[in-house]
Amino acid sequence: MIETYTRRLPVSCSKKFSLSIDQLWDLISSPGNLNSSHPFCKSNDVISWDGEHKDRLEYLNGRTYIRNFQTWSPNKGYTLLIGEENGSQSYVVWDLEELSENESGLTITVYPFILAKLPKPLALLPHILWVKPRLQSYLKSVVGGFHYYSTEGKSVPRNHFGRHKWFS
Repeated sequence: MIETYTRRLPVSCSKKFSLSIDQLWDLISSPGNLNSSHPFCKSNDVISWDGEHKDRLEYLNGRTYIRNFQTWSPNKGYTLLIGEENGSQSYVVWDLEELSENESGLTITVYPFILAKLPKPLALLPHILWVKPRLQSYLKSVVGGFHYYSTEGKSVPRNHFGRHKWFS
């Protein structure tokens, strides 16, 4: 099933953190963490967190997505499916990398559902011109929000890195 998602055209964003791999894992894996770290999050409510990980993300514009975690690997990352309940899903990979004792990296890769029904040759140009720039901007804000929270010790202000047409 996951192979179906990974055939899509992906978009990634990475950032280094002055945190140990344990600290970065705690930051990205705590229940409801998007409430303090996500600049476009109106609310992030846990549906279940024991065994199965599942939560609800409501964006500032009212769009609501369910995140169903597929894999969960402490200090390595996780994968999830995200989308409207019973709707199309994007596949997302959160990958951690230990760079040194007190430095680690986070890479988020999204395999979006948008354009997924088109053959790759037809999807390539709209992906490059329309989807990728918007999704990269979004991901840059998301990883930036986690970095802000980790360095400032307070919640990232909403739309802190600018508004986003899809989520603000």
